[in-house]
Amino acid sequence: MQTTRILAVALLVLAGITATTGVVSAQTSDGPAADVSLISIYELAVANPERTDTDRERDAGRKPAQVLEFFGIKPGMTVLDMFSGGGYYSELLSYVVGPDGKVVAHTNSAYAGFVGDEAVNRYAGNRLPNIESLLAENNELRLRSEVFDAVMLILSYHDIYYVDEANGWPRIDGPKMLAELMDSLKPGGILGVVDHHAAPGSPRETGGTLHRIDPQIVISELEAAGFALVAEADFLRSTEDDHSKAIFNPEVRGRTDRFVLKFRKLD
Repeated sequence: MQTTRILAVALLVLAGITATTGVVSAQTSDGPAADVSLISIYELAVANPERTDTDRERDAGRKPAQVLEFFGIKPGMTVLDMFSGGGYYSELLSYVVGPDGKVVAHTNSAYAGFVGDEAVNRYAGNRLPNIESLLAENNELRLRSEVFDAVMLILSYHDIYYVDEANGWPRIDGPKMLAELMDSLKPGGILGVVDHHAAPGSPRETGGTLHRIDPQIVISELEAAGFALVAEADFLRSTEDDHSKAIFNPEVRGRTDRFVLKFRKLD
């Protein structure tokens, strides 16, 4: 039965199923049509056989199907993946928004250098045709108004407080960036944030030193920018994380305690 289920999921992915959820069936080589109940578009995206083994190894810690469902990403949306890095989430977004949607995968020179060939290989040969790569340096986004249904900041909000000018990361003008993201969203658009927990009461500068941030700072800053907090989730929490260690410390890397916040641009 497990083999049948996996084959059915793969067939659905390749067929480009766009319904958010539903009961579907697929004929497989080892028996009659198999019912695959309530397979969401998010699970289908994660199960897509085109994904790399490297990406799949990250799934357990990132729980991307839950993240994308929580943020309400749907087929046909236009989504900005801000500071997209190697494109792990950009690819998943590509599958979810489908051929009628669009993903803008933003990066800058510093991030591009950090991830090496990962993003280059991911987009080679136009394998993800609904993704547009956007190279824009800090403080130079220049986004158009009201073009995005959703903006995602995954493990990068803290970088507002990171500064390394010698390596191409000048200080970000946080209020300016948030105002531009606000303007780029359509009325009612979603801003989704996932980031590494800092200890409660930690200063903003922790974002630049430990690459962690207190979620209360994120909430207060985004509310000051005009966003409304609509939901929080705890499915990426971890009691084993040491908030005093930098996220790249081998003792915690890939296993940090993370918060998930959903904001909305008011109509």
